[in-house]
Amino acid sequence: MAKREHWGSKFGFVLAASGSAIGLGNIWKFPYIAGENGGAAFIFVYLICIAIVGLPVVVAEILMGRTTQRNPVGAFRKLSGSKFWTAIGGLGVLAGFIILSFYTVIAGWSLGYMIEALQGNFSALGTAEQASNHFNSLVGDPTWMIGFYTIFFVFTMAVVFLGVKNGIEKASKIMMPVLFVILIILMIKGISLKGSGEGLAFLWKPDWAKITRQSVLIALGHAFFTLSLGMGALMTYGSYLNKKTNIPKAAMQIVFLDTLIAIMAGVAIFTAVFATGQDPAGGPGLIFNTLTVVFGGMTGGYVFGLLFFVLLTVAALTSSISLLEVVVAYFVDERRWSRHRAVLVLGSLVFLFGIPSALSFNLLANVTYNGMTFFDIADFIASNVLLPLGGLLIAIFVAWIWGFDKALIELKHGAENVFKDRSWLVGIFKVFLKYIAPVMIFIVFLHSVGLLESAIEQVKNYWIIIILVIVVLVIIISRNRKKK
Repeated sequence: MAKREHWGSKFGFVLAASGSAIGLGNIWKFPYIAGENGGAAFIFVYLICIAIVGLPVVVAEILMGRTTQRNPVGAFRKLSGSKFWTAIGGLGVLAGFIILSFYTVIAGWSLGYMIEALQGNFSALGTAEQASNHFNSLVGDPTWMIGFYTIFFVFTMAVVFLGVKNGIEKASKIMMPVLFVILIILMIKGISLKGSGEGLAFLWKPDWAKITRQSVLIALGHAFFTLSLGMGALMTYGSYLNKKTNIPKAAMQIVFLDTLIAIMAGVAIFTAVFATGQDPAGGPGLIFNTLTVVFGGMTGGYVFGLLFFVLLTVAALTSSISLLEVVVAYFVDERRWSRHRAVLVLGSLVFLFGIPSALSFNLLANVTYNGMTFFDIADFIASNVLLPLGGLLIAIFVAWIWGFDKALIELKHGAENVFKDRSWLVGIFKVFLKYIAPVMIFIVFLHSVGLLESAIEQVKNYWIIIILVIVVLVIIISRNRKKK
């Protein structure tokens, strides 16, 4: 068996793991949902969700990988010896496979729009309607869609093909600084525009009246999804670490960078959008319709439009390589394939599987199931089912099956100073991982599959029975502990 690869430095790991978390959602989704749900008030709620849900599961995933030096399947097998939990690891690999197949379709759009910016095509787009028509004509062209999807996928495969240290780490050390520099340039430009203050207020002015149950659920869901939890990417990246790495510190840095990029993107985007009098529409429309008009009418818009879509493409690439690495690592570890063979074979399979998603916007647009295209189905299965389910089971496994005390012993390797004379910190982490995170992720799962409202109604109808069941379970657990 070939010697297992490792990161060249902790800094390289943090950049690569941050790149995995930082993707398209950071650039367009977070700024929009923050502005629409209370601005700074929403950001405050989001940070709480990150602390009590995101951070504990990030630590748990990385720890499982480092302890076992294996992919998600191998990690669960080594720590549990159970076929059931081994299969749960397989869900992570499956999620990575499916997400990569449709994520790279959207990433292909960003690459295509980078070329559009390079050609100066935004100058002809004077209104959002024109921009929307231009976007629809592009995605409606199968050649355009498949062409940029293919090019982006080749880039992804090339980075993973070169390996952990010489491919993923080196690419991350180049792409992440580039991403920061471009964002800073775009922020400075946006803030310098006349009328940018309205955009800053949209993002930063706290409006507590907009903090509702729905906005809390949105914050909770984004805190989970933005960190690439539940798909085994952080577990796989963690498996290339050595025992000297301070995992809590690294996890904090990853979470910090992910949140910082999202906030910086918000400042860069909304200062420009409001300064040019455009509508801060949400979703992909903000990027491909509104912003193209903004750049088309802005002084220096050619350069800044090109920089923005380079930024978007880089963010997408840092995420896509982590998704492919999850799948590749499984075949390298468990099937004893060489990295090159795994990348070429599995990469090709994912690419072929993603073609129907790419064609869902043109040739296969009318091929639907319950109103959903192939793209929609792949997105729903992976994002709404596999990811929250995987994150929930990872939290349960580390805290209850592997056991918190055993996990803590491994966690202290490289982090002795973090836990020294800080029993309170251990207690907080234990409560978050064992109780709060699983409950919150379960709520995310119910919400993502559309079952939360009905579950709330059931709780209202049967709250007395539920409380009694909880009391009985607490008594049983307490008695079992006393016997031990």
